[in-house]
Amino acid sequence: MRLSILVPVYNERAVVETSLAKVMEAPLPEGVDREIILVDDCSTDGTSAILDRIVAEHPEIRLIHKPVNEGKGAAIRTAIQMATGDFCLVQDADLEYDPNEYSRLLKPLLDGHADAVFGSRYLAAEQSRVLPFWHSMINKTLTTLSNMFCNLNLTDMETCYKVFRTDLLKSIPIRSDRFGFEPEITMKSSKRKLRIYEVPISYHGRTFEEGKKIGWKDGIKALGAILYFWIIDDLYVEPYGRGHLHNITGTPQYVNWLTLQLRPHLGDRVAEIGAGIGNLAGRMMGKRQLYLAAEKDPLYLHALRNRFLRTPNVQVRSLDPEDAAACQALPGSLDTVIAASVLEFAPDPAAIVRNMTAQLSPGGKLLVIAPNSQSLFCNLDRTLGHRRRFDSGELGRLLVDAGLEVTSIRSFNSMAYLAWLFSGKLLGSERLNRLTLKLFDKTVWFWRRIDPLLPCPGLTLFAVATRR
Repeated sequence: MRLSILVPVYNERAVVETSLAKVMEAPLPEGVDREIILVDDCSTDGTSAILDRIVAEHPEIRLIHKPVNEGKGAAIRTAIQMATGDFCLVQDADLEYDPNEYSRLLKPLLDGHADAVFGSRYLAAEQSRVLPFWHSMINKTLTTLSNMFCNLNLTDMETCYKVFRTDLLKSIPIRSDRFGFEPEITMKSSKRKLRIYEVPISYHGRTFEEGKKIGWKDGIKALGAILYFWIIDDLYVEPYGRGHLHNITGTPQYVNWLTLQLRPHLGDRVAEIGAGIGNLAGRMMGKRQLYLAAEKDPLYLHALRNRFLRTPNVQVRSLDPEDAAACQALPGSLDTVIAASVLEFAPDPAAIVRNMTAQLSPGGKLLVIAPNSQSLFCNLDRTLGHRRRFDSGELGRLLVDAGLEVTSIRSFNSMAYLAWLFSGKLLGSERLNRLTLKLFDKTVWFWRRIDPLLPCPGLTLFAVATRR
């Protein structure tokens, strides 16, 4: 095991050498070694020369000099890209936090209980310096507001000491350049359903006279970051697998509309392939004897396992649906197989349909949700990772060739068809506007009700087919 210690540095010449000595000497759990990544954020007080000397004496330390000062968040973003360890820990270059507590921070991760650990200055700690009342109140107020929007019960959102599994941290885009990093990563960890633990830590805070840099303006910006990242679902580094797709299926009212299409056709034993992060599974697994959530992407698998850790009727499986041998290992005699937003990404969608048909019991149903109309294929599809769209006749032949009897194929979501035609085909847009998606989601209740009355086809196909 390796711990990557990420150290953003800016104008800390009075304390940086002592601080880094503590980082290098800090005890770690048995079997864990360390790598130290320093990012000098264009210091102007002589810190850069001190760092160059330290790295010359300790070549195992990696140092990046930034040509322009951008802030703590930007420095951490740079360090994350360089990290090679199993875990990443953020360590300020001052002496406010004690590196001797690394083992305490790592324990929930090493035990397999956590994906992220926050060190709390407000849980019962061995020692904490008494600091001005209003500074603590602002921190606690920001934590409370963050908790309200994240639906967490943290005691210290603004803490520097945050440790993450590196594979997860690398998959989360960091947009904040300054101290907005703290509320941003907290909000995104909550939305990604990471298992977050808190442990008490000591705190030896500084006053502004001693070099503290964060101020009241940063508190206002932190509030703005909480609201912004609550509204915007920017959860995966682009391009990451079906990360773009999360911006669509992550809209709860639209997902509810999908479940209304699917739920009347579900049996007792259901498998969903390409289950993603569990948006559909979380709404449909209730009252099922078995709900099998299958996914081949390792990060989505991780999210599924966290989400259904204590749901006995849900099984999470790693599965490539194009692999016939792997599909044969699934529990047979399924009543329903769901392939929602799967076929359009596959090199061989026919293989997926054949493999899933083989797992159905006689009379079992395959439910397919796929993008409608190949004539609509455009840059938006390419950005999403789509290889194709489907016409209803083509999708029907695909199902019949696999030995299924097509019960129904219809399209829905006509308003989105018009928007896709205008934005994607006529204007040539390459990306979905997240704010537009949010507004669409808030008005789905209206579009769903007038959808049968609109004269144009829908953006999405929904097919139901039965095994003979």
